[in-house]
Amino acid sequence: MLRLRYTVHMHDQDLDSGLAARNEQHQPDLFEQAGTAARERDAPLAHRMRPRTLDDVVGQDHLVGQGRIIRRVVESDRVPSMVLWGPPGSGKTTLARIIATGSSAFFEPMSAVSAGVADLRRVVSQARERRNLEDRRTILFVDEIHRFNRAQQDAILPHVEDGTVTFIGATTENPSFEVNAPLLSRSRVLVLRQLEAADIVQLLRRALTDTERGLGGWRISAGDEALEAVADAAGGDARLALTTLEVAAALAGRGGTLTDDVVAEAAQHRAARYDQTGDTHYDVISAFIKSLRGSDPDAALYWLARMLEAGEDPLFIVRRMVILASEDIGMADPAALTIAVAAQQAVHFIGLPEAVLPMSEAAIYLATAPKSNSALTAFGAAREAAQRTRNAPVPVHLRNAPTGLMRSLGYGKGYKYAHDFEAHQVEQQHLPDELAGESFYAPSDQGFEAERGARWLKPKPVNG
Repeated sequence: MLRLRYTVHMHDQDLDSGLAARNEQHQPDLFEQAGTAARERDAPLAHRMRPRTLDDVVGQDHLVGQGRIIRRVVESDRVPSMVLWGPPGSGKTTLARIIATGSSAFFEPMSAVSAGVADLRRVVSQARERRNLEDRRTILFVDEIHRFNRAQQDAILPHVEDGTVTFIGATTENPSFEVNAPLLSRSRVLVLRQLEAADIVQLLRRALTDTERGLGGWRISAGDEALEAVADAAGGDARLALTTLEVAAALAGRGGTLTDDVVAEAAQHRAARYDQTGDTHYDVISAFIKSLRGSDPDAALYWLARMLEAGEDPLFIVRRMVILASEDIGMADPAALTIAVAAQQAVHFIGLPEAVLPMSEAAIYLATAPKSNSALTAFGAAREAAQRTRNAPVPVHLRNAPTGLMRSLGYGKGYKYAHDFEAHQVEQQHLPDELAGESFYAPSDQGFEAERGARWLKPKPVNG
C-alpha cells in the first residue's frame, strides 16, 4: 500500500509513467521517504491540499455522494473505463488519484502533453506482464486526453477492449469532439461541475486551518468577504483559488490578515477562461447570438464584452452578426443587414479598441429590431423543392431565346413582361410544372415585412 500511495501522490510535474514504472518494484528507504516528505512540504499549496478521500471532495456530490457512481466503483473495486470532463480546477485529476488509491489496480499516470505512442506501448507491455504474473489490473490515467491525436488514441483502444488496461481520461474539452468515437463508446463520460463560490470558500477555510498540509501554522486571519473575493477571482478553479490564497498569505505574513488590498494584489488581473478553439468559445458566441435573437440588448452587450475582454477576434463576432441580421431579422427590418455589414467594415477599418463602439451600436440595433426568420424558412423550403425536382425543365416561356432556332422552338413565347402591366405585377407561372402552385415564402407580421408582405399577398392582376 505504501508503494501505491507513493505513486499516486507524485508532484504534478512528475506525471510520467516512467517514474511510476521505476517505482513499481521498489520499496523506498528512509532517505527516499525523507526526500518525499520534503517535496510534499515544499509543494504548492494546491498540491498539498489535494483531497485524499471522496469525503474531502467538494462540489461534485452528483458523482461522489452516497450511492453515486464514483463512490460505488471505489467501494466495489470495479472501475470501468471513463472520461472525466470538467472545467479547470474542478477535481478531475484528484478524482482519478482517489479512485486509484481505493483500487487494487496499479495506477499509471500519463500526461498527453509529453507522452507519445512509444510511452503507451511500454505502459501496455508492463500492464500485460503485470496481469499475467500478478493477476493485477492496471489503471491508465491520461491527463488532457484531448491533446492526444487520433493515432495516439487509437493505440489505447485495443488494450481497453481486451482488458489489459482500464482507461481513465481527463479533459476540459467536449469529449464528443476530442475523443475518438470508438474509445468514447467504451468509456463512461462523467461530467464534473464548475465549483461554486461556496465550495471554494470551504476549500480555502480548510487550507487556512490545516496545520499538517495547509497554512494552519501561519495563523492567518481572513473574513468571509476576503475569501469570497479570492473565490470570485478564481472563477470556479480550486487550484487557482488555492494558489491565490498562498500568494496572499505570503503578502500578509505570519499572523497577518487577508485584507481587500492583499487579495487584490495576490489575484492581480485574472485572464478569462476562454479558448478560441474550445467549448467556451462556442458557448459564449452562442449565448451572444441567442441574446440578440431573443431581443435582449443587455445580455447581448454583456456577452459581447466577455468575448472582447477574453481576446476574441472581433471579425469573428461581426461575421456572426451579419448572419443573424439575415437569419433572424431579415425582411422585418432589411436595414439590419446594412447595419451589421457597416459594423464589419468599421471593425476592419479602425480595429480595436475603438471598434467596440460600432460593434456595440450594431448589437443594440440587432437586439431591438423586429424579428423574422422568413428568409431562412423560405430558402429551406425552396431548397427542399429544388432537391426534389432537380431536373425539372424550365418553363418554355421563361427560357432565354437569343437565336432564331431557339425562338422557332418556342423559347420565350408567351412571356409577360411585368413592367407592362398594372402595378408592375403579372400573374404567370414562374416555377417548373412539377411545382406549379407551391409557395415557399411566408411573410411575418413584423416590422417592414408586415407592410411588404401584405402587398405581396394581394391578388395579382390577371393579365393576358
